Amino acid sequence: MDLVLHLADDYLLDKVWAWLLPVNDHLVQPSCASLSASANFTSIMYLQQSAWARDYIPRQIISLSVITLLGIHFLYFLFAWLSYKFIFNHEMTRHPRFLENQVKQEIQCSLRAFPVMTLLTLPWFQAEVMGYSKLYDNVEDYGWAYFALSVPFFLLFTDYGVYWTHRLLHHPSIYKTFHKPHHKWIIPTPFASHAFHPVDGYLQSLPYYIFIFIFPLHRWLYLGLYVLVNLWTILIHDSDMVTGHALEKVINGPAHHTLHHLYFTVNYGQYFTWADRVGGSYRQPESSLYPMPEIKKQS
Repeated sequence: MDLVLHLADDYLLDKVWAWLLPVNDHLVQPSCASLSASANFTSIMYLQQSAWARDYIPRQIISLSVITLLGIHFLYFLFAWLSYKFIFNHEMTRHPRFLENQVKQEIQCSLRAFPVMTLLTLPWFQAEVMGYSKLYDNVEDYGWAYFALSVPFFLLFTDYGVYWTHRLLHHPSIYKTFHKPHHKWIIPTPFASHAFHPVDGYLQSLPYYIFIFIFPLHRWLYLGLYVLVNLWTILIHDSDMVTGHALEKVINGPAHHTLHHLYFTVNYGQYFTWADRVGGSYRQPESSLYPMPEIKKQS
């Protein structure tokens, strides 16, 4: 998030903050890149600055809050709409356990969760901006081998982290309060991907934030993985039950997660099936488990 904030400051937020909280104009020296190649003199220009500098924590917190809220709304509606439009099997909406106005309810639940999740996540983003994470800029710092291997390492670490967090959320002492709202969607659509109690969503996101405070990860790579994580979360909620493909026993895909919503205590993992196999909660997707027959019975 420090990278996103830096880019936002460069291209927009410096101007916004200077407009909202200006100080007297300051004389500044332009960079060489801004001067004409034929110029043989030093130019002086005026640049208006904000009373709240970039490193002022209240400014950072407000900027991070706005960026996070805008970003999650954009990613959610873009990817969920694309998945719902082009991947989701709309025959599922005729399933007897598909709720009336379910898509509308999923969206409303997600929109209620986003502000609270943002508030809970801000300390991690702020710590990242203040330089406490192990994110780095130059590939040469750790080499290309580490750069490449950090991707599967990140996925394995977060997959196991999400698995145990998810499984804990199914414990009877906290399930009803925090995780049951997400299981309201027995036949989920992509819009159900973020339709949960905000504490539930925050807890399951913790492994992604914790990782960069323990292990080095390239800054741009982390941003890309963060976006892909949100995309994957949406894709596995499309109620797809395509079975028999080569990676079915390795990748925890939409069919596996559909079974989780149908049977509750199986397939807690996020990307892979290994954590479920170790934890004894794996269930193999089979065409006989596909909810479509119940739809045909209603016809």
